[in-house]
Amino acid sequence: MIAYLVVREGSKWRDVYRLTPGQVMTIGRAPTNRIVLHDEVCSRYHCEVFQNGSAWKIRDLQSRNGTLIGGEPVSGEVELKPGQVIEIGPCELAFTYDLSQAFPKTGADEPSSDSELNNMTMDVLDALAPASEPTILHRERDNPFVAGSRSATLDRDRTSRELGQLYRLALDMGSANNSKQLAEIVLAGLEAGTAADIGALLLLPTSVSPGEEPGELTLVAYRSSGERPYQKVSEYLSSTVLKSREAILARDVADDSLLVNRDSLGEIHAKSVICAPIRLGRKIYGLVHLYSTNPDKKLEPDDLEFTLAVADQCAGALDILLRQEKMADGLAQVRNENAKLREQLGIESDLVGSSPSLQALKLKIVRIAPTDATALIRGESGVGKELVARAIHFTSRRRNGPFVCMNCAALTESLLESELFGHEKGSFTGATNRKIGKFEQAHKGTLFLDEVGEMGPSIQAKFLRVLEGHPFERVGGNTPIQVDVRVVAATNRDLEAAVEDGLYRKDLYFRLHVVEMLVQPLREHLTDVPELARYFLERFAGKTGRQIRDFTPAAIDKLLAYDWPGNVRELQNAIERAVILCTGELVGVGDIQLSGLGGGEEHRLMSTAGAVGFGDITLESVEQQHILAVLDRTNWNKSQAAQILGIERSTLDRKLKRYQVSRPR
Repeated sequence: MIAYLVVREGSKWRDVYRLTPGQVMTIGRAPTNRIVLHDEVCSRYHCEVFQNGSAWKIRDLQSRNGTLIGGEPVSGEVELKPGQVIEIGPCELAFTYDLSQAFPKTGADEPSSDSELNNMTMDVLDALAPASEPTILHRERDNPFVAGSRSATLDRDRTSRELGQLYRLALDMGSANNSKQLAEIVLAGLEAGTAADIGALLLLPTSVSPGEEPGELTLVAYRSSGERPYQKVSEYLSSTVLKSREAILARDVADDSLLVNRDSLGEIHAKSVICAPIRLGRKIYGLVHLYSTNPDKKLEPDDLEFTLAVADQCAGALDILLRQEKMADGLAQVRNENAKLREQLGIESDLVGSSPSLQALKLKIVRIAPTDATALIRGESGVGKELVARAIHFTSRRRNGPFVCMNCAALTESLLESELFGHEKGSFTGATNRKIGKFEQAHKGTLFLDEVGEMGPSIQAKFLRVLEGHPFERVGGNTPIQVDVRVVAATNRDLEAAVEDGLYRKDLYFRLHVVEMLVQPLREHLTDVPELARYFLERFAGKTGRQIRDFTPAAIDKLLAYDWPGNVRELQNAIERAVILCTGELVGVGDIQLSGLGGGEEHRLMSTAGAVGFGDITLESVEQQHILAVLDRTNWNKSQAAQILGIERSTLDRKLKRYQVSRPR
C-alpha cells in the first residue's frame, strides 16, 4: 500500500508527501531535508520516517525539543499506524494509507461533529487539488541504476532493456560535439524510454553548488512528438528541483498556476510532469523537463527513475564538453600569446634610433603606456606602427596579458566581424566550429587594430559599442560577452577626410582619437639609417649564420642617399637581401640593391646625368645643379620644387642648408 504524510500547520493542511519504499523521508529545518519545516522549535535534522519490512517507522534524530506521537515522545524506532499524528512543535504530520479518510486530532483540536470531520477531510483533499500547491507524487534523489535498487521493483526483462538503452545513449552522448547536439540525443533517448511526448533540456549559465544562487535557465533544445510546442514550467518547480537536487514527478498540472507559467495556461495540456536535475557530484548544470499530454499514458515513477539516470549520464558528457570548449577558448589565446613571446624581449630594441623625432616618440610611449587610454598611431605604411603598439603594451600594466594583432584591411566586412567578435558553430556557411574572436583573445591585454580606417560602416557601430565598454555577442550567438581590453589602433588613411565624406563615423573617430601618435617616415630622420641598418645586419647575419660584421663607408653613403619610400620595412628588406648577396665580411655598394620607386636621390641623379653630360663632376654637384635649376624654374617656390623633385619640403631645406645656398636677392 502507498503511504502518505500530510503536513498541517495551524489549522491548514499544507503539503502531501508520498513515502517511497527504500527511501528515507527526513524532516527538519535544514533545506536539504525532504520535508522542510519553517519553525525554530524544529531542529535542523529533527526526525526521519523509513520503511522496515512492511511497516513504516519513525526515529527521532536527537532533536532539541523531541518528536511526539499522541503527546508521547518518540524513543528509538516507533512503528507508525494509519491516523497517527506526528507532532513537531506547532506542526503536525498525519500518517495514512488513504487520503480520502479524515485524520483524528488530539486534545482541543479533536472534531466535535461529522460536518467538522468532513471539513477536515476536504482540507486534506484541497491540499492535493491543482488549484493550490503542486501535487508532487514522487521524488528521486539517488540514481537507482547505480544504487542497485532498480531490479527490486521491476522485472529483469525491463531492467535489462533500460540498461541497454542507457548504454546506447552513453555511446551517442560521447559523439556529441556541442551542448545542443547532446541535448537532442538525450531528448530522443527519453522520448523512446518514457511515456513523455514533450521534452526539453535547459542549462544554467554556470554550474552551481549547494547554497549557491542559480542563474537563469536557458532552453538548449526541445522535442515534441505531436503538434504542441514546449511550454516552460514555472519557476516554482524548477527552483524546487535545483534546491532539493531531486527529480520530481507531478500530476494533474494542466491548470496548476504553481507548476505552469500563467501565460501558458491552457496551452501546455500536461497530465503529468517530470523535472530532473542534470547533476555531477555537487554541481548542477541544468534541468530536464518531460511532459505527458495523454491522460491514458501518464508518467510513472519508473519513468522518473529512468529520466534521472539519463540526466546523470548527460551531466558527465556535458561536463566533458564544457571542459573541451573552455580548453579550445584558452588554446586560441595561448597560441597567440606564445607567438608573441619570442618578440617580447626585443620590443625595446626594435625601436632603434637616436634622432630627436624617435626620442620624442619613445618619451610619449612612456607617458601614455601606464594608462588605459585608446591610442591612435598614424603614419605611412612601413614606418613601424605595430612596433609602437607593442612598445605601448609591454610598457603598460597589461604586459603580462595577451597582445593580439588584427589587420582590418585584410578581410571582407563579414569576415572581419567574425574575426573580431567570434562566431558560434553553424552561424553561417563554413562555421563548422565555435570561434573565439580577437576581443576575447585579448581579454586583460591589448588589441592592436591595424588599418582601422578600412572598417565598413556596419561594423563601425558594433566596434564603437565595445570601445565604450558595452558587452557584445558572437556572430550567431545571444550570450553577452564582457571583455577588458585596451585598444591601440593604427591607420595611414586620412580619417578626417573620411569623416567629412561620410565614410567614417564621427563618434568613432573621436573615440579613437584620445591619444594620437605620429610616426615620422624614415626620410624625415635619415640619421637613424646607419643604426637601423646595423641592427638589421646583426639580426639577419645571426639567422643565416653568415660572418658579416659591418658596411663599407660607400654602402652607408648609398643608404643615406636614398629616400626610402617603403620606410623602415623597405630598409629591413634591403638589408636582408644584402646579407644574402654579400660574399665577404663587409656589405659593399654592390650588395645593396634598391628599387627605382619613389624619388630616391640615386634614382634622380641617374635620370639627370643624361641632361648635364658626363665629366669630372661629383654626384653631389650634379644634384646641387639640378635642384637649383628646378628652383629657378619655379621662381624659388620650394613646395612646388620639392613636389617636382619627389622629396619632402623639409628634405629640400636640409639639402639647401648643406649646400649653403639661399635664394638670390
